[in-house]
Amino acid sequence: MSMPLIIGLVGLLLVLIIGYNIIIQYRQKLQSSKQQELAKYIAIIDATEDLIGNAHHLPYSKELLVCLNKRILYSLQSMLDTDPSDKSLPQRIDNVAEQIRQLQDNYSASDVATFKVPSTDKQAIGMLQLVKRLKTVIKSEHSKGRMPTQSFVAENARLEGIQLRINIENVIKRANDATAKRQLGTAKQLLKKGLDVLATKNDNYANQAREKLQQMLADIDSNQNRNQEQQRQQRIEKDQDELDVLFQPKRKW
Repeated sequence: MSMPLIIGLVGLLLVLIIGYNIIIQYRQKLQSSKQQELAKYIAIIDATEDLIGNAHHLPYSKELLVCLNKRILYSLQSMLDTDPSDKSLPQRIDNVAEQIRQLQDNYSASDVATFKVPSTDKQAIGMLQLVKRLKTVIKSEHSKGRMPTQSFVAENARLEGIQLRINIENVIKRANDATAKRQLGTAKQLLKKGLDVLATKNDNYANQAREKLQQMLADIDSNQNRNQEQQRQQRIEKDQDELDVLFQPKRKW
């Protein structure tokens, strides 16, 4: 076998090896990209299902539940586009689509969970974090054209109202706790902060809450004034007793 032929065969072999490696790397890159894309959609589905699972903590509207379920539906459809070989996805898509139809056709106001006043600071923080996550989701869905502007505006306002209510109810609870402990300065500070938050609000809840906070503040001021008057009267009586002792007639021995 001639040397040029050997060199040619070796060169061809090298080209084939390099080409094969390039194809393998390209396939690995595609597979890695597909897995990353699928992982992104799975994370969205998990996070959204977690939000739906927290519906007993806050009053969720029909529009909000439909939005969340549609978010899951879009993610499943994107997963199927990314990986058509996954035979479980079509059935999951059908199930979620049916759930959305049920929500749209049969959901009633009686299905909405009632608002529960947070009993602890930790619970209040958890509820506020939940509201924040919900607001982020509806903003994202609206920006993608998946939630009508009118529905987004109404739902965002509703969530802001819930956020306000959580904050104010927590302020009331903390102020009552501080008052019970005779920490009147702390209670007044909390109530004034609550009134500052309500200053720009003009809905039914805000107006009622403002009256309640003002009354609580007035009650604390009244109690403080009464206590100060009692202390002043006690000082007067004490001073009078001392004067009586000082100027009482001296006994003769």
